[in-house]
Amino acid sequence: MLDLKHLRVLKEVAERGSFSAAAEALSYTQPAISQQVAALEQRVGAKLVDRTPRGIRLTEAGRVLLGHSEAILAQLAEAEAELAAIADMRGGQVRLVSFPTGGASLIPRAMAAFRERHPGVEVGLSVGPRDEAIERLRSGDADIALLLESGFGPEPDGGRLDRIHLLDDPLFAALPADHPLARKRSLKLADLADETWIRDGSPCPDSEIFLRACHAAGFEPRVAFQSEDYLAIQGFIAAGVGIALIPQLALQAVRDDVVARELAGHTPVRLVVAATLAGTYRSPATEAMLDILREISSTCAEEPQAPLAAVS
Repeated sequence: MLDLKHLRVLKEVAERGSFSAAAEALSYTQPAISQQVAALEQRVGAKLVDRTPRGIRLTEAGRVLLGHSEAILAQLAEAEAELAAIADMRGGQVRLVSFPTGGASLIPRAMAAFRERHPGVEVGLSVGPRDEAIERLRSGDADIALLLESGFGPEPDGGRLDRIHLLDDPLFAALPADHPLARKRSLKLADLADETWIRDGSPCPDSEIFLRACHAAGFEPRVAFQSEDYLAIQGFIAAGVGIALIPQLALQAVRDDVVARELAGHTPVRLVVAATLAGTYRSPATEAMLDILREISSTCAEEPQAPLAAVS
């Protein structure tokens, strides 16, 4: 394998026109330059430099190797510059994958804050279910995954993730605005035992939390419809199809014909975590984004809870 140091010497000799000038430019002695050129010639098995009374002249082999050397050294310099930019966060990228309501609430605020502080770093985002998010981490297609967890036991990832707990996302009872119980500011889940329910039908923490909360309140929910889209669920609630438990992050906007009510007693919550692949290197940009996610989540936790329609 060719030595980059030897290639730099050849390039300097060709540009300076003599061994002595190359030695001065590189802070070497002239014999050291001669030795390195000789070592390179031995390595490639061809004479590279001819000495003439008017200076040095590259042989045909020397000219070919010089052309490749210039390209190699230019690419190396570019790589070093890019790596320095990544280390200083003047360049590089950080890639996130999130569950839908996180992608519509926490992530936009985090991305805006990150771009303001680190405008040279590219930020990428994709939205998908938990299994897809974890697979993206494992394949190296994502640096951070925003995940939902139920908190009821070990999560199904084999302990291969490092998690940072960001916030608890409480669930609210969402009812039609003209529902008889809509006038109350808070409700007991047991008060809703006879209602018809709309729930998230996907195998996700939201569904498990909903069922466990209902069972803890002493009833089996009568489910009329299932949907993974909380905006669509609000539409079905408004149409009188049923009521639902909706997490706070999905209640950034509440329809005028729907109300969200706090649940008295033990409020069911889902856990929001930022996950990275355990035992892997975190770039400075990844660490910076994790810090911002902590900040944004702390701010969200201190904000008023889901908007409640006025109760007259």
